[in-house]
Amino acid sequence: MNRRSITSARGLSALSHRNYRLFFGGQLVSLVGTWMTAVAQSWLILQLTGNPFDLGLLTVAQFGPVLILGLFGGLIADGLPKRRTLYVTQTVAMAVSFTLFVLAATHTVQVWHVFVLATIMGVRNSVDMPTRQAFAVEMVGREDVGNAVALNSAMFNVARILGPAIAGLAIGAFGVSFAFLIDALSFLAVLFAMFVMTEAELRPAPRFVRPTSVTEVFTNLGEGLGYVRRTGMILLSVTIVGFVATFGMNFTILIPPLAADFLHVGASGYGFLMAASGLGSLLAALAIAFGGTRATRMLTGAIVLGVAEIFIGVVSNYSIDLLLMFAAGAGAISVMATANTVIQLEVPDELRGRVMSVYTTVNAGTSPIGGLLFGAIAANAGAPEAIAIGGAVSLAAALIGIVWYRRLPPSASGSLTLRKRPAPPLTAVRVLDEAGPSGADPARALD
Repeated sequence: MNRRSITSARGLSALSHRNYRLFFGGQLVSLVGTWMTAVAQSWLILQLTGNPFDLGLLTVAQFGPVLILGLFGGLIADGLPKRRTLYVTQTVAMAVSFTLFVLAATHTVQVWHVFVLATIMGVRNSVDMPTRQAFAVEMVGREDVGNAVALNSAMFNVARILGPAIAGLAIGAFGVSFAFLIDALSFLAVLFAMFVMTEAELRPAPRFVRPTSVTEVFTNLGEGLGYVRRTGMILLSVTIVGFVATFGMNFTILIPPLAADFLHVGASGYGFLMAASGLGSLLAALAIAFGGTRATRMLTGAIVLGVAEIFIGVVSNYSIDLLLMFAAGAGAISVMATANTVIQLEVPDELRGRVMSVYTTVNAGTSPIGGLLFGAIAANAGAPEAIAIGGAVSLAAALIGIVWYRRLPPSASGSLTLRKRPAPPLTAVRVLDEAGPSGADPARALD
């Protein structure tokens, strides 16, 4: 079977696009390193302070800027060439990881170093996340964007399996600095992939003239928020994501103390708990890629996540917790991938960056709230109790979401189909027609 017939198969249609294949491969390598740094960073903070609450503070440093700046990141995503923007954000991330490596390898790292670098990454994430989400449709078009979202989730979770497992073993054998070094080097893969993309095959969305006054900035932000508010299925999706992200997806805060203080399995055991979650997420993402997307997967996933976390909080057994983390990972990615697909298919192209910035702000920006809350609960009541509470809230949100979903008009709550909705009028800015490539290679413009 040749490559064309393979990539045209159901579930792999996005891979028929050369630019997406490059992006997919580069991101896969880079995300393995990113997950290694996530594990190493949490373990490093726990070693330096011994207090789970500090993991919550680390989350504030990492994602607080997204909560504050995420919507403005959507303006950047809509107003600048996405490929060039991603080239800059990925380079910044590489520099941060290399700095962590140097500090850890020379044994000069201090807690404030980690928090400052995490804050820099948070500012970077506020631009990178909505831009990366909106870039998918430029690589594959609207007809394959749902499949690209599912494959992105699968790729993310392959890395989520490999990264924590490798990190746990690497930390045990070589120390945390080795994980940071691998992450820094891994960014070369995605930078190279974007550099060799074919510019003419990208499908840039219409970009508006960048606002020149504070009034225009906030008017443009309001257009994205207004579209979310008026579109019932998108509003439901963003709301469920907000509750699950805040209360149910605090793995990097709660699993380290669970592994160290209650299960007594060390860094390697922590890595495999995270890898089990990644394996569940991977299989769920593949099920979405090959089985299609229905909005009900989001609500079912929230139920599975909630129930699994309640049992993790009750059962302090490593083998059973591995299975429960598998289920929790499957539930979590069902929520996130389905919500992402709903938004990608509903939103008009010229609003994509701003609407996706609402999704990413709610998804990542609520992490500081959950991080502080559940870090404090874990420090005072214990990690198992904190995990169970988060699961209970996620389950309650899912049940309320089911009632909300059933009250939506049939046209808004049916199975997702590839349809293009007319865009609402853009009041503050003039939309530029950029149906074709601009001629200049944005990646080379950065040389």
